[in-house]
Amino acid sequence: MIALSGLLAVVIGAFGAHALVDKIPAASLLSYKTGVSYQFYHTLAAMMSLILLRIHKSKFFYWATFCFLVGILLFSGSIYLLTTKALTDISFTNILGPITPIGGLFFMVGWLLLMLGFIKEQRE
Repeated sequence: MIALSGLLAVVIGAFGAHALVDKIPAASLLSYKTGVSYQFYHTLAAMMSLILLRIHKSKFFYWATFCFLVGILLFSGSIYLLTTKALTDISFTNILGPITPIGGLFFMVGWLLLMLGFIKEQRE
């Protein structure tokens, strides 16, 4: 799943850089790039959490990985849909707006859990 997220970040980023550049407004393209960046960052964070989980078997690293992946789906996914709505003609964008910050909250919780996992492992 994590490798798929990395692959999709490359594909989605390339699609935005080449196919969307003249098709969506500049502000939407900037938001789209933010979605790609956050997907990349949190894919790497999820990979790091998964490696730590394999080493330490801590529930904190398990849940951090989970939160990063859910955050990618909700945060970046909603941004991709919102920024391309003029092309896709998606009519439920009023639901997507509130989903983006929920994805951001999952990112924050993931980082908090990662930190708690580090603290727990240092104490043992």
